[in-house]
Amino acid sequence: MSVLVYIEINKGEVKKASLEAAVYGAKLAQQLGVNCNAIAIAEQAPSGLENCGISKVYHIQDTNAFDPMRHASAVEAAATTSGASTIIISNSYAGKSIAPRVAVRMQAGISSGVVALPVSVNPIVVKKGVFSGKAFAHVELTKSINVLALTPNSIEIESIPGEAAVESISPELSASPSYAITDTQVQSGSIPLTEAELVVSAGRGMKGPENWGMIEELATVLKAATACSKPVSDMEWRPHSEHVGQTGITIKPNLYIAIGISGAIQHLAGVSSSKVIAVINKDPEAPFFKAADYGIVGDAFEVVPKLIEAAKNLS
Repeated sequence: MSVLVYIEINKGEVKKASLEAAVYGAKLAQQLGVNCNAIAIAEQAPSGLENCGISKVYHIQDTNAFDPMRHASAVEAAATTSGASTIIISNSYAGKSIAPRVAVRMQAGISSGVVALPVSVNPIVVKKGVFSGKAFAHVELTKSINVLALTPNSIEIESIPGEAAVESISPELSASPSYAITDTQVQSGSIPLTEAELVVSAGRGMKGPENWGMIEELATVLKAATACSKPVSDMEWRPHSEHVGQTGITIKPNLYIAIGISGAIQHLAGVSSSKVIAVINKDPEAPFFKAADYGIVGDAFEVVPKLIEAAKNLS
């Protein structure tokens, strides 16, 4: 019996969300009294897992474009080889497409949106977000094999000793029969929203795309990612990749700064899990203030430049 962690690789580097999953898996393995192993599908074996409590890294050399069916079959092969009873996958874009496939292939139990280590391991009982992050539920998993999809930014990355010995395996991988990826476009030059610990977001209160310079400047000074509300992306002021909310990207940063966003329930559904929410809006009746930890009633065009100046003085 062991724990297996699925590792996502981007340009040869282990993604932050996967480092969190590795630490989570290592701590769970300690609770269970077993080893924690990892599976990585990439051209080169990953490095940087030595301090995440990983005993062994199963490496599958693969240069093909991402295919969830192919990766799910790889996870199944590694889980079978290592005798894994619990499989940890980050609840990222890739993870959301892989975890349910793994569960079906292995007839396993599954819980997505996990936010903490199990409160019990026999049987496994995990805490997960429900109702778009408005509440939490404790879910009991009774299968002999279980898949846990961990919400990004739920676990602190810390140093846990581990050998992370690499073992190359070459299982037969089954590709998806329904589609094929012929081209990919990778966003560069910014922090991925799903991994960002600080997010600066803005809405229609900015009055137009030409005023977004101050939002980008504040984000740069704070080393934060930028985001926007749905109306802003619909009007093409900002790319859809920055849209956070119920119909966009769900995030859980340590700090979410909302500027000129009224706070419709659909938007709140995607950001309510943020540890701290700060709102800047000139309307004192804006719904967002009810969900905020901190609020400033004022014109963004007056407040944001002062925030930028203060942030620069602190850096």
